[in-house]
Amino acid sequence: MQPRSRPLTQRSVEQHQTLSRPAAYSAAVDFELPPETDPRRVEIRSWLNEHPSPTGRQLAEAGYVAPHWPKPFGLAADPIHQLVIDDELRAAGVRRPNNPIGIGWAGPTLLAAGTEAQQHKYLLGLLSGEEIWCQLFSEPGSGSDLASLATRAVKDGDEWVVNGQKIWTSLGHQAKYGILIARTDPEESKQRGISYFICKMDSPGIDIRPIPEMTGGHTFNEVFMTDLRIPAANLVGEVNDGWRLAKVTLSNERVSLSAAGALWGMGPDAGDLLALVRSSGGVVDPLMRQRLVDMYMQSEILRLIRLRTVTAAIAGREPGPEASVRKVLADEHGQQIMGIAKDLAGAGGMLTDAGPLGTEVGIWHYGYLFAPALTIGGGTGDVQRNIISERVLGLPHDVDVEVGKSWSESQRSAGSSAT
Repeated sequence: MQPRSRPLTQRSVEQHQTLSRPAAYSAAVDFELPPETDPRRVEIRSWLNEHPSPTGRQLAEAGYVAPHWPKPFGLAADPIHQLVIDDELRAAGVRRPNNPIGIGWAGPTLLAAGTEAQQHKYLLGLLSGEEIWCQLFSEPGSGSDLASLATRAVKDGDEWVVNGQKIWTSLGHQAKYGILIARTDPEESKQRGISYFICKMDSPGIDIRPIPEMTGGHTFNEVFMTDLRIPAANLVGEVNDGWRLAKVTLSNERVSLSAAGALWGMGPDAGDLLALVRSSGGVVDPLMRQRLVDMYMQSEILRLIRLRTVTAAIAGREPGPEASVRKVLADEHGQQIMGIAKDLAGAGGMLTDAGPLGTEVGIWHYGYLFAPALTIGGGTGDVQRNIISERVLGLPHDVDVEVGKSWSESQRSAGSSAT
């Protein structure tokens, strides 16, 4: 089989230069991708020849959606094999199904703690993108301190009866299933009395209300649960072990070299904006030139962090501090990119149809309005810095006045303080 020819882009040249540098250049970034004749590449290309426009279901059944997952849902692929699969799918123009909560959160949790019946019932539809999932975690009074959540689940025979409210539920209006954490024992400490459930989103007792965004779009929702009945078979793991399961995906991230877009993996990145500036003849304002240079440096720092993380995975090492700082830097970098793009639109940037330097608006205006969410969603930048200071730098923890109290005792104390 003849290797496919691939277009040579600036990004591919830069990536090749990075990967082919000798180990002496950076001991922390030291690996090479297998050659074109590698049997794993040949196998994927053969499959792609038979499936030139694969559906999400075909990709899932072949194990190419989450190749690091164990068989039969993935390929139990090691980090290098994962990178090879990414490389070949990208070269063929094949995109994986988009189901961020399902593939990124629900799936790894079901693999870690779900029953065999749960895995076979849910995972293939989740991987194929045929069944969208959402996350029912945050509450109006429990955002950064998620463990203080108040949604209750009470056992009633072979069902759990759930009452409470969730907020910022992305894709809740499109999802078939949701992963729900609810309090099952108020007399335990706030972390220990939480359980993890699979929730069917069209069940009686669920009221989904949209939260319109200033982008004009609708991604977020608030979800009210009133006497919602969830079968006992939809409990994932053990009762009161939900807090541990809510964090299980942190160790199940797919290894990837892709930089992805600046808006949580969507949209353009710094390279796209720089290419636009170059193709438009550049800029002469010294302050804007400095901002563009700073943006480029930030993108390079993030690229090197990503390469270090991949190198650690390939070598079988646990991610170092770079994994912890990546989210903080990446989210602020996304805001930086969108802010510069809006400023490059000049006075036209006050309108909705002007792109940078007189170009088509594309996604730039939407990205500018969306960007403030980057440092809020998934943990605010301040909370992320607190985590880094405590877990990476070893600084003292904040004083927790609720240590030793049950959740119900903490609620009574909070009520007394309020009055």
